[in-house]
Amino acid sequence: MVIAQHLSTTSPDFDDPSLYQSLVGALQYLTIVCPDIAHVVSVVIQFMHKPFISHFQVVERILHYVKGTLRFGLSFTPSSSRELIAYSDSDWAGCPDTRRSVFGYAVYFGGDLLSWSSKKQPTISRSSCESKYQALALTATEVKWLQHLL
Repeated sequence: MVIAQHLSTTSPDFDDPSLYQSLVGALQYLTIVCPDIAHVVSVVIQFMHKPFISHFQVVERILHYVKGTLRFGLSFTPSSSRELIAYSDSDWAGCPDTRRSVFGYAVYFGGDLLSWSSKKQPTISRSSCESKYQALALTATEVKWLQHLL
């Protein structure tokens, strides 16, 4: 997805919404083994009810990316480290329609990716600092759950 591009609801309608929905559904399933597309897939999922041509163009771009990275995937290697490391980030008011922030996190255990997520925050943040703190709190919740599980 183009970095500066924010999808919104201001472009011509797409003629075949069922094609869009089936492709996005397949991409959503693919995020289980390809976490690198999780964010962009979560963006295009937001327009399942009424896709526009610009949304379908982003889906085509994702498919081209997936085609070029077919030989990549998740790999788990044995490690003596039993350390959980988490990274989180958010943008401030990244959705142009709702002004809600999008956040994501990745949690590694012994160097292997264990858990990841990318989604809109449930509330509207008044500052970028507030958005980052919310993302950090949600990431900490995931880490505490994983610590309990492990």
